[in-house]
Amino acid sequence: MALLRSSFIALSTNQTMRRFSERSSIGHKLSSRFVAGTEVEDALRVTEQINKQGMLVTLDALGESVTNEAEAHKSAEIYHELLDAIAARKLKANISVKLTQMGLELDPELAFKIAGGLTEHCRTMGNFLRIDMEGSHLTQVTLDLVRHLHAREEYRGHIGIVIQAYLYRSEADIQQLIDDGIRVRLCKGAYQEPPAIAFPKKLDTDTNYVRLAGILLSSPIYHGIATHDETMIAAAKSYAQTHGIKPEHFEFQMLYGVRRDLQRKLIKEGYNVRVYVPFGREWYPYFMRRLAERPANVFFLAKNLLRS
Repeated sequence: MALLRSSFIALSTNQTMRRFSERSSIGHKLSSRFVAGTEVEDALRVTEQINKQGMLVTLDALGESVTNEAEAHKSAEIYHELLDAIAARKLKANISVKLTQMGLELDPELAFKIAGGLTEHCRTMGNFLRIDMEGSHLTQVTLDLVRHLHAREEYRGHIGIVIQAYLYRSEADIQQLIDDGIRVRLCKGAYQEPPAIAFPKKLDTDTNYVRLAGILLSSPIYHGIATHDETMIAAAKSYAQTHGIKPEHFEFQMLYGVRRDLQRKLIKEGYNVRVYVPFGREWYPYFMRRLAERPANVFFLAKNLLRS
C-alpha cells in the first residue's frame, strides 16, 4: 500500500498522464466517483441532493498552480458565481479554495487580493471561505494570508484554513489559530513530504491526528474533523462525549463519493456532516491524491468499471 501511495502521489504531478486522462472518456468515467461533474450546474445539483440527505457541503472548483494572472481571475469568477448561486438557491454550502489557483506562485499579492475579494463576498452573503492547504513549501505563506485576512474585524468567522496532521509543526499552528479564533479543517495530509518535516509512519500520523482533534474539540470554535477512518471518528466521538462536547459544536467532513454509508450513519446519530464536493475539468491531480490516500479505492473502481 505504501508503494501504491507513493506512485499515485508521483502520478498526480505527471503532466503527460494528466493531459491524457482529462481528455479521455475512461478517465472521466473513473473520476466520476469522486468528482461531481465538470460544470457549476453539476456541482449545484449534487449539492441540492446532499442537502436533502441532511448534510452540508463545501464546493471546490478544481484547479491549481495557474500560469498567468488571467487564469487566476477566471478561477475566482467561478467561486463568485458559486457564492451567488448558493445564496439564490438557499443551499447549505460554503466554498474551498487553493491559493495556487488564485496565483500564489505567480505573485503572493495577487493571491491575497483575490482571496480578500472572495472573503468580502462571503461576508456580504453570510458565507464562509476555506483556504486549502497544499504542499509544505506553502504552509507558512498560507497561514500568514489567512491570519492577515481574519485579523480584519469584518472578516472574522468568514475565512478558515486546513491543517495537515502529518506535519510536525501542526500542533503549534493549531494553537496559534485557536488563539486567533480561526476555524480549522483537520485532515491527515495528501502530499509526499520528507521525514524531516512530516511523520513517515501512518501510526504516528494517526496518533497526532487524535491529539490535534482533541485540542480542536476543546476550543470554543466550530471546527471540522475531516476523515473517513472509523478509528479516528470513534476517537473524536469518545473525546467529545467524555468532555461534554455537544455534537453541534463541530462537524465531521468527508469527501464526495467516499464512505457514503458512514456519512449517513453519522447523520442518524445526530452529528453534523459536511461533504467536500469537487467539480471541474481539471480533476486529475485531485483524483490521484484521493487514490493515494486510500489505495483500496483502486480495486473498488476497477471492479465497478468491469461491471459497467
